[in-house]
Amino acid sequence: MKTLKSFSILILIVSLVLLVPSCAVNPVTGKSQLMFMSEEQEVALGTQYDPSVVSTFGLYEDDVLLNFITQKGTEMGKISHRPNLQYHFKVLDSPVVNAFAVPGGYIYLTRGILAQFNNEAELMGVLGHEMGHVTARHTAQQQTRQQLGQVALTAGMIASKEVAQFANEAMQAMQLLFLSFSRTNEREADRLGVEYSSKIGYDAHKMADFFEVLNKMSMASSHAGVPTWMSTHPDPGERNISVNQTTNEWQAKLPGKSFAVNTNSYLKMIDGIVYGENPRHGFVENSMFYHPDLKFQFPIPNGWELINSPLQVQIVPADQNAAMIFSLASEKNSETAAQKTLSELQLTVIDSKNVKINGLNATTTLSQQVSQADNGQQQTLQILSYFIEKEGMIYTFHGLTSEALFNSNKAAFETTMMNFAPLTDSSKLNIQPERIKVITIRSASVTVADAFKYYKVPESKFNELALLNNLELDHTLSKGDMIKVIGQ
Repeated sequence: MKTLKSFSILILIVSLVLLVPSCAVNPVTGKSQLMFMSEEQEVALGTQYDPSVVSTFGLYEDDVLLNFITQKGTEMGKISHRPNLQYHFKVLDSPVVNAFAVPGGYIYLTRGILAQFNNEAELMGVLGHEMGHVTARHTAQQQTRQQLGQVALTAGMIASKEVAQFANEAMQAMQLLFLSFSRTNEREADRLGVEYSSKIGYDAHKMADFFEVLNKMSMASSHAGVPTWMSTHPDPGERNISVNQTTNEWQAKLPGKSFAVNTNSYLKMIDGIVYGENPRHGFVENSMFYHPDLKFQFPIPNGWELINSPLQVQIVPADQNAAMIFSLASEKNSETAAQKTLSELQLTVIDSKNVKINGLNATTTLSQQVSQADNGQQQTLQILSYFIEKEGMIYTFHGLTSEALFNSNKAAFETTMMNFAPLTDSSKLNIQPERIKVITIRSASVTVADAFKYYKVPESKFNELALLNNLELDHTLSKGDMIKVIGQ
């Protein structure tokens, strides 16, 4: 939870483009197709979406990686089927292994997928795949198909009967909106990824190798609902075989051209990249949420689940009949923040007062929103809010549930909100994320498992790190080989 955003982002998601059917020539196939936006609208859509993507995920700051991706991606764009389109490349601060594109040439890779790659060729294959979705206008087609479904994300959604689910679904919408392609689209993007990466001099066979890693990760994953590559890019079947065949064909079409892999140069680039969740941006321990960077803490009710993101923190009970939303407001004091927020959300104020929360100035309000349910009956959502001043920022809690269930959830709301406090525990303040550490093997003929033991990798992490390196534990390493381990 790092950015100063609020519910207004939900409005932006659904108000970006007018659907105007027209016929256009597909840049890849050369055939006419029904398209609901012009190229100008497509570019404008991407330009409008980009700030929302960035605020939802956050950017990962690494100039060396970003400059390399931008340089190679721009080179790839020039030989693509849309060479006049300006491409934009960004690294997102997410541990999830994924990459995606939005209309208009915006391509995003997570630090999670960059940590998983083992050479430049894998990166270029995936970059080419995502560029293929853009050049074939898959993202534009997909946007028009899904846009009507996004109407549920308007500001009025706060009045929905499913109060416990609206926040999580709203956050997931941005992540999933552009990530569900047909198998036909996936096959075409694979072919284009091979073509583009081969043309700029990379061995696309490594793209097939990475898909095999993703398959293994998918089988090992227990994070249901997390938007990973495999959960959002349908596997068209026999992907490795078809990618390898297409690679052979393109390499034959480019006689005399060398095709690079560049393992060591890539591993050196990602040496030190954050791996997994970054506790600096918030973590849970013993039913307490700590945020070292912003130096605050608050408790989580027993049995409630916390979902942390750059945009906001969501806390939901097991029965999903209530929700707490925690975010930042940009106003100068708690009273102004309360007035503005209640006005923007069109809430009817029942009570409002100024209070002290662990020595911090705060404003608390009780409000309602009345709406019509699907069955025509009137329903009332009751909201307890706290606006807390701390070091020039306003921290905002909203506890939402139906009027009938408010009293049964009020204690949980207040326990969390009234125990918001400055974080002073040095052990929490100084916590650091895990990072990729690239090790050069100094001895000949050692196995991966032996190397892990030597570098004191916990045995419980052996399989995870073997997959991270795309190596078997009994694989023999040679002197000078590089492998990835995890450290701080």
